[in-house]
Formats: sequence, structure tokens, C-alpha cells
Amino acid sequence: MSKTRVALVGDSITELSGYPDHAAKLLGPTFEVRNFGVSGSNVLVDAYYPYLSTRALSDALAFQPDIVVVMLGTNDANYEIEQYMGNFEGDYIRLIQKFQALPTKPRIWLAKPPHIYGEMHGLSNQILEQQIIPSIEHIADNSGFPLIDVYSALNSARFFFDGVHSNDCGARVIAQVVCRALSSN
Repeated sequence: MSKTRVALVGDSITELSGYPDHAAKLLGPTFEVRNFGVSGSNVLVDAYYPYLSTRALSDALAFQPDIVVVMLGTNDANYEIEQYMGNFEGDYIRLIQKFQALPTKPRIWLAKPPHIYGEMHGLSNQILEQQIIPSIEHIADNSGFPLIDVYSALNSARFFFDGVHSNDCGARVIAQVVCRALSSN
């Protein structure tokens, strides 16, 4: 029996938090969960490190996933690149289309990234709340992709070790919310 392949796409919150490992345990042995997080990556193509140009994207596509969870946008909630925010939805859709073009026709979930506590590295929870999350919700509404609300689930600074990156408790909560969403669909 072949395993259901799950690609977890994201930034450092995915790459370094341990949430993919927790998700793999929760989903069990019939799933193959892989971490395709890239620290510092952005949705915006005009930003510092667009996910669209990463090796992780190529690897995720080569993995031929059956399920894709995209949790990006934290690094785009940055004052220094706010002028490009008008391109966010188009760039996000371009990323999703890469997965839609796969022969496996994966089911795709969009995740609202977690809170930003403090203004570390120029990141702003205000930009996240007022621009990034509404854009992700708009894409989900218009495309019919299910939405995973990680933002509301990690609604306390106690889930973070530095205000941006989740601690192990936060990583477990992310995994629970993601797995619950995957299981309900």
C-alpha cells in the first residue's frame, strides 16, 4: 500500500519548529510527511528570498505530493517590502499553480501564519493582520482551497520563544491544527 505524500511548504516556522515531525506522528504510518520549509523565504517575488526561487520548491514538486499545506507570509509582513504588497496575491497564486500543475493533482490547504509578537527583524503583526491574512483568505475564498487557521490557534506569546518562531508547544499546536484540518477533509 502506498503512503499519502504530504508536503509542508513554509518558511522558518515550518523548517525549524519541529511541527512537521509532530504532524508526521499524528498522521501516522500511512502518510509520508516532508518538510519543505525555507528560513527567511517570502511569497513576494520582489522580496529578499522568494520561495518560488528556492531549491525546496523544486524538491517539493519532485516529491509529487498528494497533499500540500502552504504556510507562508510571515516574512512578507515586513515594513521594508510593504510597497510590493499589491503583488502578494498574484505571487501566492503563482506558487499554488506550480502544485496544481502536478500529475498527482494534490489537494492544497492554505494556512494563515501565526501571530508575530514584537517587531523582530522589521516584521509587523499589523501588516500580517491587515494585509497578509486577508489576502490569504481572499485567495482561499476565490479558489475554494480550504483554510487552516494557525493564526488563531497560536494566540499567545507563550507559544513562541522569540515572538516569531514557535517553541515546541507551539509546534505541537500547529501540527494538531494542520492534522485536524487534513483529517476533516
